[in-house]
Amino acid sequence: MNEVRPQLDELLFSSVENVLVESVETADMAVRVEALSTARQATCPGCGGQSGRIHGSYLRFPRDLPTGGKPVVVALRVRRFVCAESSCPRKTFVEQVPGLTRRFSRRTERLRSTLISVGLALAGRAGARMTGVFGAPASRNTLLRLIASLPDPPTATPRVVGVDEYAQRKGQIYGTVIVDVETRRPIDLLPDREADNLAVWLAERPGIEIVCRDRAPFFADGATRGAPQALQVADRWHLWHNLGEAAEKCVYQHRICLRPASEQPREPQEETEAASSSPWPTGHRFAERTRAKHATIHALLAAGHSKRSVARQLGMTLNTILRFSRVATPEEMFSGQWQNRPTRLDAYKPYLDQRWQEGCTNAWKLWEEIKEQGYPRGYAGVRVYVSRNLRGKPQPVGPRPPSARAVTRWLLTHPDALPEGDRIQLKAVLAN
Repeated sequence: MNEVRPQLDELLFSSVENVLVESVETADMAVRVEALSTARQATCPGCGGQSGRIHGSYLRFPRDLPTGGKPVVVALRVRRFVCAESSCPRKTFVEQVPGLTRRFSRRTERLRSTLISVGLALAGRAGARMTGVFGAPASRNTLLRLIASLPDPPTATPRVVGVDEYAQRKGQIYGTVIVDVETRRPIDLLPDREADNLAVWLAERPGIEIVCRDRAPFFADGATRGAPQALQVADRWHLWHNLGEAAEKCVYQHRICLRPASEQPREPQEETEAASSSPWPTGHRFAERTRAKHATIHALLAAGHSKRSVARQLGMTLNTILRFSRVATPEEMFSGQWQNRPTRLDAYKPYLDQRWQEGCTNAWKLWEEIKEQGYPRGYAGVRVYVSRNLRGKPQPVGPRPPSARAVTRWLLTHPDALPEGDRIQLKAVLAN
């Protein structure tokens, strides 16, 4: 065994000093390596002094890289030393084996570095699946914690930085992300979008020559105060994004031109309009009940019954029977203080009817359009008008026109990259 130990030390701990392998046991489920530390002195983590006074020893069981498909556990005997400095708050401390252990760690340094490499390459879930394949299982949270414990890589002062906002919680909490434009790597994250914090960050790096930002006023103020020597430019993404929004807004304003010319509606619509002008149209529960009462009362009166007799038979008051008997049609009964009152929506109803005929059947979209025109009320009135008055109207027959977003995409796409079908549709739209 004395001849084999140097070979085991060289095989198992070739890069670690002051470790002696005593035995290696192979079981069905794991490999156990018995080892001990042979260092004569250890460094106190409190005061940094060297001490050789041994207080005691105990076993640590850090996991190591698997071998032969089996997990490896190192039974490492470490010693507790007595600190020689009387002023040190630590009376005793445990030795750490450089390259093998660290404080509170249950893994060897080489297993730790391997897991970090897997986490950096595959991130959480995929990395966790890979660690189970080669026999060192670790959860995704463990891999992410190991990555988070790494020190930030050193970065040189960038020459061109990009400044933009990012959402920690969309619509509520926003921060600032700073990117090195030349290397396309993020440099820092600021906790908010305040101009003061950005100005301080830029002032600490006087080598910045160009600040690439969007048009937010707080970014402009921070860049002006923090890097007055730098040239401020708008980044390409925001320029293209703003151009796309402007083009889509322009196309949407000319949305009538997107629908091909259709035949004018036929004249016999006056009856429909007259029927729809009734405050209680066909199908309304109050209208149907009033029509039924009117028909029943007039039928009984025509049969020779008196008005008092009709009132007794139907369980109504005499005044109700008199009111129904005086009108020739039930529509004359459709009255009340809430009927036929002018509303704020009356001025916008022709526009709603026109948009409905153009194919816009979304009540929320219609409300947004008239709200831009000055409609002061909420969405409920538009929804009621659409459901009662417009849902039954026939839609224009013909191919569905392209959306404003689709036309915008055609306009912003290079002609050589535009398919032939989209190119033909774009020509027709521009001709209209």
